[in-house]
Amino acid sequence: MKGGEGNYPGFFELLMQPFLLFLLCQKPAHGYELIQRLGSLSFSGAEPDPATVYRNLRRMEHGGLVASRWEAGESGPARRLYEVTPEGREVLKGWVTAIAGEKDKLEKFIQEYNNLCI
Repeated sequence: MKGGEGNYPGFFELLMQPFLLFLLCQKPAHGYELIQRLGSLSFSGAEPDPATVYRNLRRMEHGGLVASRWEAGESGPARRLYEVTPEGREVLKGWVTAIAGEKDKLEKFIQEYNNLCI
């Protein structure tokens, strides 16, 4: 069995919220742009499912973590522009603290696995 994100799709979805908040802290963006940029953060390099991204954006907007507004397109229809709120920045800070706290545990797991199984 090969490893990688393809075999564990829920792993990337678990990190979808902090990834989106991180990208929106860098700059406000439209959903399509976020989907493309998320591809560079995923473990497979593939673009995530657009429905999953938009579902997370809606959930985060209802939770007050992001805000959106319609922006008229130059040559096409209006699109939603998403930006992180102060509450979203605080939640991202919490995510970073939690991820950093788990990093040592994950590194220990990998080290012990390599010692035992390889």
